[in-house]
Amino acid sequence: MIFTIFKKELIDTLRDKRTMRTMLLIPLLVFPIMLTIFVNVSSSFEKKASEEKLKIGVWGDLGAKYWNQLNEMPNGLGKKELKSFEDSLALKKAIEEGEIELGLIVPKNEAELARTKQTIPLTWLFDASSVGRQERAESYMSYLTEKAETVRLKELGVDATKLHPLVPVYKNCASDKKMIGQLAGGILPYIFIAFGFIGCMYPAIDLFTGEKERGTIETLLTTPISRWQILVGKMLVIVSSGMLAATCALLGLFVSIEFLDIVHNEEILKIVHGILTPMFIISLFSLLLPLVVFFTGVMIPIAVYAKSFKEAQSIITPLNFVMVLPAMIGFFPGIELNAMTAAIPVVNIVLATKELISGTLSFGYYAISLGIMLLLATLAIVVSYKQFGKEARILN
Repeated sequence: MIFTIFKKELIDTLRDKRTMRTMLLIPLLVFPIMLTIFVNVSSSFEKKASEEKLKIGVWGDLGAKYWNQLNEMPNGLGKKELKSFEDSLALKKAIEEGEIELGLIVPKNEAELARTKQTIPLTWLFDASSVGRQERAESYMSYLTEKAETVRLKELGVDATKLHPLVPVYKNCASDKKMIGQLAGGILPYIFIAFGFIGCMYPAIDLFTGEKERGTIETLLTTPISRWQILVGKMLVIVSSGMLAATCALLGLFVSIEFLDIVHNEEILKIVHGILTPMFIISLFSLLLPLVVFFTGVMIPIAVYAKSFKEAQSIITPLNFVMVLPAMIGFFPGIELNAMTAAIPVVNIVLATKELISGTLSFGYYAISLGIMLLLATLAIVVSYKQFGKEARILN
C-alpha cells in the first residue's frame, strides 16, 4: 500500500515541471555553468592584469638610477611606460585621477644614504582597488632590491652566500588528496546540502499544501489506508526528490571536471578520479540520506499547517538559510571533526565530508555524526506523524 501511494505521488511529482527543474535541470547545469564562468573570468582577469601596460610615474630620482633599472627590467615582469614628475603631490593626484597606475617616490637624500651604506626607502603609490597593481609594484621592488643588494655587497667585498648561514626549506607532508579535501571539502557539502534542501522543498509543499488547495487531501484520507502509510508514501517521494537533486549536483560537478576542461593538471585529475570511488559515493550518501530525511521531517509540519502554496513557500524558503548556514562552517580554517563537532547537526556532515574527501575520516566520528543525524531524522518523522494525524491541521 505504501508503494502504491509512493508510485502515485511520484508520478504526480514528475509531472510538475517546476519540481523537475529544481531536481534535475538546475543541479545538472549549475556546476558546469558556474565553474566554466568562474575559471574563464578568473583566467581572463589574471591574463589581463599580467599583460596590462602600466604607466609608472617617478619622482626624486635625480641620478635616473631607478629610471634606468626599471627600463632595463624584462617584460616578463609586465610591460611599462615611465613618466617623470617634478612634484610628489602631482604624482599622487595623477594616480587618483587614473593618469598613471603606479608611482615611485625616491627620497631626495638617496645618494647620501647610498654613500653611507644606509637603508634607502622607496615608496610605491598605487590604487589597491585595481586588480594586480600591488603585485606589480612588489615584483618591481623585488627586482630593484636584488640589484641594489648585489651592488652593496660587491662594494663591501662580502660574499652573498656567507650572509645566509640558514636556508629555510619548507616541505608539505600532506598528501595531494588531503589538500584537495581541505580546499574543496568546504564547498562540496555546502552545495549538496543546499540542493538537498531545495529538492525536498517543492515536493513537500505540493504533496501536502498543494493537495489541500486542490481539495484532494480529503478524498485520500477517506480511503481505507492507515494515516501513517499515507505519510510514509509521501515522505519517500520527498526524500527521493532531495537525494535526486543532490545526485544531479554531484553528476554536474563530475561532468564539469571530466568534460569541460576545467582542471588542466593531469595529477589533480588522477586524484579526483581516485576520490570518486564507489565506496566514497556510498559513504557520502549514507551521511546525506538522514540529513535529507531530517529536512523532510521539518518541512512536512509546515506544509501541513500552511493554508496555501504561497504561505508554505514563504515560511520554508527562509528556513533554507537557517539549515544551510551551519554548512558555512566548512569554509573556516582550523575547525576539524572531533567528538564535539560530530554532535552538531549539519556541521558534522560538512566536516565529515571534508575528512571523507581527504581520506582521514575516523570511523568513530563517522558513527557519531551518522548516529546524531539518524536520531534527528527519527524525531522529525515523529513530529511529522503527529502533525499529520491532527484533523484540524489538515482540513483547515
